[in-house]
Amino acid sequence: MKALSVLLLACCLPVFAQTDDHIKINKTQVIGSHNSYKQAIDPVLFQAFLQKDSASASSLDYEHIPVTAQLDIGLRNLEIDVYPDENGGKYANPKGLEMVAGQKPFDPQGKMKQPGFKILHVPNLDFRSHYLTLTDCLDDLKAWSEAHPDHTPVYITLEVKGKAANAGEPEGIAPRHFDELDKILLAHLNKAHILMPDMVRGEYETLETAVLHDNWPTLKEAKGKFVFVLDDSGAKREMYVAGHPSLRGRTMFANALPGTPEAAFLIRNNAKASEIPDLVKKGYLIRTRADSDTREARRNDKTTFEAACESGAQIITTDYYRKSTRFNSDYSVSFEGGTYFRKNPLF
Repeated sequence: MKALSVLLLACCLPVFAQTDDHIKINKTQVIGSHNSYKQAIDPVLFQAFLQKDSASASSLDYEHIPVTAQLDIGLRNLEIDVYPDENGGKYANPKGLEMVAGQKPFDPQGKMKQPGFKILHVPNLDFRSHYLTLTDCLDDLKAWSEAHPDHTPVYITLEVKGKAANAGEPEGIAPRHFDELDKILLAHLNKAHILMPDMVRGEYETLETAVLHDNWPTLKEAKGKFVFVLDDSGAKREMYVAGHPSLRGRTMFANALPGTPEAAFLIRNNAKASEIPDLVKKGYLIRTRADSDTREARRNDKTTFEAACESGAQIITTDYYRKSTRFNSDYSVSFEGGTYFRKNPLF
């Protein structure tokens, strides 16, 4: 009877609880959310937007449950967009609030008036978020992690919104913003909760060399940790890398190009890209997408998700780990058994 009880319990446990702790993290596959912080546009404002630009409005017509609730059900990737706001107040009065009357209150606690990175999708339009400030989000992530110390690693792609500073736009994104971002991540999560590039590089000369030699940690070694990835390219990526070859001393991985010392984590939004399986087999971590702009959900089309699963991309993002709350559709994605974590099919 005791053996039967144990067997029944094992059958009811989520897949990630049964996963071999000695598997390297790049030999797993997880599902997570896209724009994880996003709340729906207020219905009154949305209707006005829909009448003006139905196609754009439809692409933004999705929302998410609270971030820690996503983690509770097993999602293991989050996406966060941050906007620097050094003096505070830059995003405190969205123009969308003035477009039409009857909207629910926005930021009654005045958090948008405080200095610091803000979390939102599209200023003046798609600005409602489960967290208005990055620090509030990080504090909740830390609390959740400490309440679940054995959780499998949570990947977080983080995009710094805005144009890179230049002679014509001195107020744009500058190196100091990335330095400040690293400081904030460490201050609010501390090193114990972050898997940083230095930990993966180890004794290898470059981060990419370490990855190509399968030097990712095991699930056991990565338990209780967050893996941050800078989802930026071009000038902003170069700012983050400058002075930190192989991302030495940096808190986040970067969406670096294969063949560069910093290459370890690659973002490939097109799940059907033929290069993904080869990159995965070489040792890179790949993030791709199951759906975008509500298109797949409206058509109930899972072909992109199926391609993502078969590609071996370790991280698959979606807006629909549950069915849409905004329109009628049966579309939702998960692995077999309704889970969001499994062993990688390419290994």
